Amino acid sequence: MQNQTRDKTHQKSVLSPFHPGEQNIQDRVGKRAVMESFGQRAIRPYIPEQHREFYQQLPFIVAGSVDQQGWPWASILSGYPGFITSPDSTTLTINASAIAGDPIAPQLRNDGSPLGLLGIEMHSRRRNRVNGRVHKISPTHFSISVDQSFGNCPQYIQSRSIQFNKQSHVTNPASNIEEFTVLSHYVSKIIRDADTFFVSSYVPAKEHPEHEGVDISHRGGRPGFVKVDGNTLTIPDYSGNNFFNTLGNFLVNPKAGLIFIDFSTGDLFMLTGTVELLWEDTPEVSAFKGAERAWRFTLSHGVTLRNALPFRASFTAYSPNTLMAGDWEQAHASLAAEATRESWLSYTVKRIENESSVIRSFYVEPKDNTPLVSSKAGQFLTVRLTPPNANTAVIRTYTVSSTPDDMYYRISVKREANGTISQCLHDNVRVGDVIEAKAPSGNFYIDAAEKRPAVLIGAGVGITPMIAMTSHILNEAERTRHLRPLTILHAAKTTQQRAFTQNFRDAEIKSNGKIRYYSIITQPSEQEKIGIDFNAIDHITADTLRQILALDDYDFYLCGPPAFMQALYDEIRSLGVRDARIFTEAFGPAALIRQIDNESMLLEEKMLLEAKKSLAAENEADEAVIKFVKSGFEQRWNANDATLLETAENHGLTPNFSCRNGTCGTCAVRLLKGSITYRTKPVVTPTEGEVLLCCAVPKKQSSHSNLNEISIVEIDL
Repeated sequence: MQNQTRDKTHQKSVLSPFHPGEQNIQDRVGKRAVMESFGQRAIRPYIPEQHREFYQQLPFIVAGSVDQQGWPWASILSGYPGFITSPDSTTLTINASAIAGDPIAPQLRNDGSPLGLLGIEMHSRRRNRVNGRVHKISPTHFSISVDQSFGNCPQYIQSRSIQFNKQSHVTNPASNIEEFTVLSHYVSKIIRDADTFFVSSYVPAKEHPEHEGVDISHRGGRPGFVKVDGNTLTIPDYSGNNFFNTLGNFLVNPKAGLIFIDFSTGDLFMLTGTVELLWEDTPEVSAFKGAERAWRFTLSHGVTLRNALPFRASFTAYSPNTLMAGDWEQAHASLAAEATRESWLSYTVKRIENESSVIRSFYVEPKDNTPLVSSKAGQFLTVRLTPPNANTAVIRTYTVSSTPDDMYYRISVKREANGTISQCLHDNVRVGDVIEAKAPSGNFYIDAAEKRPAVLIGAGVGITPMIAMTSHILNEAERTRHLRPLTILHAAKTTQQRAFTQNFRDAEIKSNGKIRYYSIITQPSEQEKIGIDFNAIDHITADTLRQILALDDYDFYLCGPPAFMQALYDEIRSLGVRDARIFTEAFGPAALIRQIDNESMLLEEKMLLEAKKSLAAENEADEAVIKFVKSGFEQRWNANDATLLETAENHGLTPNFSCRNGTCGTCAVRLLKGSITYRTKPVVTPTEGEVLLCCAVPKKQSSHSNLNEISIVEIDL
C-alpha cells in the first residue's frame, strides 16, 4: 500500500491514499469514486485511540518487509501482551526482535526501512493495520513511525485460542533453520491443510521514496483454499474492503512474501516469489465458490523456522464467511459437473417439508454425491417423473426455492387439482426416492450486486423464486457487505396457503429493515387481523405500490398465474416504469403481453431488438414442409407461420413443453431431417440432433441449394 507523508497534526491530506495500482483495480470493479471518498476518511496518518489500546493487548503482530534484493517477506513478532506499546498516536514501539534466521531481521535494524504491520486478535477476529517506517532502534526494541493506519473487517478469520509455552523465550539455533527453493511434500501438505496465511507486498521506491510502502494482509478459507502445483500456489480472492492494497501492489510490483504457520508446533514456513493475477473470467476462478478473482504465486526461495513461536494456538471455529466459500477440490468438481448441465441426472430426495396447506418442499441431492451444477437465484429445475400406472415419463419445471449457496436443490410444489406430476410428488414421492432432473436454468434471476432497489411480487406458489432471491441477497450481504434493498409483496388467498412467511419476516429482522415484507390476503378468516396476521386485504394494484414504495427507481420481479402477472404488469407500467425494469417468469402457455418503450427505449435496446428480428426473418424459410413422422401428419408451412410446437398442437399432438420460450428444454425432440432456426435464441442448448419445438421454425435453404427446392423438416413426434 502507498505510504504518503502527512502532516502529523492529523490534518486531512489532499493526496489520494491509493497508488495507481490500487486505483486501477478499483476502476476495474467500478468502486473507484466510492473508495476514494471512503479512503480519505478511513485511512489515517495516525493511530486512533481504540487501535492503540488494541495493539497493546496482542500476543503477536504480523510484519511485512522487503530484503536488500527486493524480495518481500512476511513474518511474526511475538511476546506477552504488552510487548507492543503506543507512546503517541503516530508511533508503535515493539519490544521484541526477529527470530534467528528470519529474513526480515536486518530490516528491523535499518532506520527508515519500510514496514507493514497487521494486528490480529484471533479469539475475537478483530484486525487493524499500520504501515510505516522503522526508527528509534535499540538492542531491545524498535519503533514504527506511522504513515497509514486503518481497520479491517473480520471476514475469513478463523478464531483460535492462544496458550504460551512455559518457557518465556524460544531458542532457535541454526539447526532449526532450513532454506529451500523447492516445496517439499511436507511443506506442500502444510500449505494444503492451512486455513490461514499472511501475505506481504510492496510498492518499490523510484523517484518519490514517500510513495514506497510495504503492506501485510491476512488470507483465510477452508483447508484446501490454497492450491499447490509443484512450486506454484493459486489463491482465491474474496470480496473485501475494496481497498485492493495487496492486489494493487501486485499490479505495480508482482512479488509477494507468504508465511504459513503450524499452530500446533510453532513452526513457520516463509516463502517469497513472483505473482500473476487471475481475473474473474478464468474458468477455474468462476468455479471457485465465493471467489471474485485469484492470484498465482511461484516460489523463488523460502525458509522454515522450527519451533519459532513462544505460543501455540488451538482452533475454535471457522469464520461464517469461510463456511460460505469453497475450496479447489470443489471448484474442479464443479467444473466437471458443468459438462452435465444438459443431461438428465438422478437425484435422491433427502427431505420433505410442508410449507403451507397446499405447498410442499422437496430437498434433493445428486445420487452419486457429485457437486451440484451451479445455479442463479430464481431459476428453475426441469424434472422428469413417471406417475403411477403410467408408461411414459412426464416433464415439468419447478422453481428452485433454495439458494446457489445451498448444498441441495429445493423445489416447492403446489398441489394442483388437475396436476398429474404435482399430485405424484405430494402423494407418492418419499424420502429416499430418486427422481430425474436437469440442472437449473432460465433467465429469471436476480443480481445481488446491483445497487438499484428491487420489488419482488409473488402470488400463490409464485412466491418460490422470491424466497430464493431474498435468501440469496442475505447471503451475499454477509459475504460482500452489500445488501440490495428489497420490498416483497406476497399475495395469497389465505394465510394457510401462504408459504415462507416466517422466512421473509426473519429476513426483515436480519437485514435491519432493508428487506421489507408485505403479506396481502384476499380471503382472511374472521379471527385474523390486519397488522398482525397480514398487512392488507384484496389485490395488489398501482395504489398499493404507491402506498408502499418510496419514490425511487426500482427493478420489479413478478411471478404468479398468467392473469395476475398481466394485470400487475399493466398496473406497474401505468406508474411510468419502463418495460426493461420489469422481469417476469414466463411459465405456461400464456405469454405476457408487453408494452415496448418505443419512445423512451435506449438506442442500443432498439438496435438490438431490430437486429434480432432481422436475423430471425433472414434465416426463416420462405416455404417448407413439416412432417411429424410418428404421428403421420404433414403440414405445408410458409414464412411467419407458427412454431413447430404450435404446428404440432394444431394437429392435436401434445408434446412436452413448459416455458414456451426456450428456457427450460422440456420440448426437445429429435430432428430426423432438415434444418431449423430459432425465432428467439434459446437459453438452454439442446442435445446434438435435437431441437426445441417451442421456438423453432424451418430454416432457409443454403445459398448453394436448388432455389426451387422446398425445405423439408422431419420431426420424431
